[in-house]
Amino acid sequence: MARLDLDDLPPRVAALLSGLPDGEELLLVQHGAVVGRLTASAAPAAEPEPSAPPEQQMREVFENFRASIEDEF
Repeated sequence: MARLDLDDLPPRVAALLSGLPDGEELLLVQHGAVVGRLTASAAPAAEPEPSAPPEQQMREVFENFRASIEDEF
């Protein structure tokens, strides 16, 4: 899939592309002829990271702390 960084575009074009509502179409025209069509879609929702039980989180914190102390001395 091709990728286009909005930071590389002129501000007006970047604003137009990033401001399209979900489902809106944008025609790409060159010399009066349609050369492409883009349809905006909402960004996929980020999946929540599975959280570990508090006991496991505490165990990991203590293990990291112990390892850093052992590395120090």
